[in-house]
Amino acid sequence: MSWGVQHAPLVVLGAGPGGYPTAFAAADAGFDVTLVDDGHVPGGTCLRHGCIPSKALLHVARGVREAAALADCGVEFGSPRIDLDRLRAWKDELIAGLGGGVSGLATARKIKIVVARGTLSDQNSLALAGPAGETGQLEFEQLVVATGSIPVRPATLTIDDERVMDSSDALELTEIPGKLLVVGGGYIGLELGSVYAALGSRISVVEMESGLLPGADRDLVRPLSRALDEQFESIRTQTSVDSLESRPEGIEATLVSGSGERDCERFDRVLVAVGRRPNTAALGLQECGVELRPGGQIVVDEHGRTSVSHILAVGDVCDGPMLAHKASDDARGVVETLTRSQGSDTVAGTSIASDPVIPAVIFTDPELAWCGLTEESAKGESRQVSVARMPWSASGRAQSLGRPDGLSKLVFDPSTGQILGVGLVGVGAGELIAEGVLAVEQKMTVEMLGKAIHPHPTLSETISEAAEHARGRAIHMLPRRDKR
Repeated sequence: MSWGVQHAPLVVLGAGPGGYPTAFAAADAGFDVTLVDDGHVPGGTCLRHGCIPSKALLHVARGVREAAALADCGVEFGSPRIDLDRLRAWKDELIAGLGGGVSGLATARKIKIVVARGTLSDQNSLALAGPAGETGQLEFEQLVVATGSIPVRPATLTIDDERVMDSSDALELTEIPGKLLVVGGGYIGLELGSVYAALGSRISVVEMESGLLPGADRDLVRPLSRALDEQFESIRTQTSVDSLESRPEGIEATLVSGSGERDCERFDRVLVAVGRRPNTAALGLQECGVELRPGGQIVVDEHGRTSVSHILAVGDVCDGPMLAHKASDDARGVVETLTRSQGSDTVAGTSIASDPVIPAVIFTDPELAWCGLTEESAKGESRQVSVARMPWSASGRAQSLGRPDGLSKLVFDPSTGQILGVGLVGVGAGELIAEGVLAVEQKMTVEMLGKAIHPHPTLSETISEAAEHARGRAIHMLPRRDKR
């Protein structure tokens, strides 16, 4: 079946957290928008194979662990019975419901959705390939590329066996393996490892670097590492996977330690979670003059434009952290660029920030979250900073939740008191970090944050007490004895 040749003033390629916000904001600004995506529902990887299903399953995992932990309070439940079919169906229902909501919002905005894979055939047209073999050509005046990212699968870890999974495969919940090897100690591996551990798998994690979550603040990682030591069967750092071999009894992994020692171990399944890369390889971008970096990132200017001025890009296909909220922020800026190119100076949303404060959250248990400058990055820049830490063991709310394993940390300028970074580890850290974003974005000082009244008893008090501790005035901690 042929769709023929169609024309659209503005096409957005990709309907994830960069694509559909671009399409929505553009439609709100008066553009005639066509949204092209090969998914059965809009929402991209984040909704279908990433953020939403993983957090839904992490919610279940946390419930399992919290129910078991209540035994310390005198309340005991029996061992959980996992109905895997129902759990999978619940996850899929959640995805379908949210996807339907996005579709409804698109329809209400009169956005045309084309379910197809789009590939640039020249600088002004996309070749379309539909799920049932349909083909067509879509001509455009302006294009926004928002195709996101895909899992990295090194050649040495690629074998023809469905028991070797990437993150998308793992979220399908085909089975609960008895032994699961997680290759990669980053956020994807640790989050999904936490899910499978709670469901009953014995988890082994291998990470090439010297610690979990390379690049994250060590003060924040330590409490998580202690918790994961209890949740997982083993965590091996400075260890790599040399090869995977398919056997009838399982997947045989050859592990190599930093000292060169080799060890072979058999697992029921293997999750390869060593990172993600921009989904730009087969879009025809370079053939049409769009400049790419060696890693596949699209080169854009401060307005989101590529080397072909009427083609723009947002989200994971560009430089910067591969985060859904960063992609959505890109979308607002790009729509402002499009609107101004039509002669208007206003648009709903915000302009592209020159140095936005982008929070990062890792939804393990406990959660990690941070924004702004970290202590390690300050040292790397030879920048003088002071640090204030508030352990949650001094928080009445954390103690009453049975979760005193957290920490709130502020990085600030020692001369002005300006807050430069905020880090949190603990239950609900992902919700609390928004206050840190505001503090850094608005250039608040520790005095200002400390004087802001926080409700008692809450975990948010740990942030204000950290600020007060920076000034030697914390109620639940002894005064600081040094200037750090």
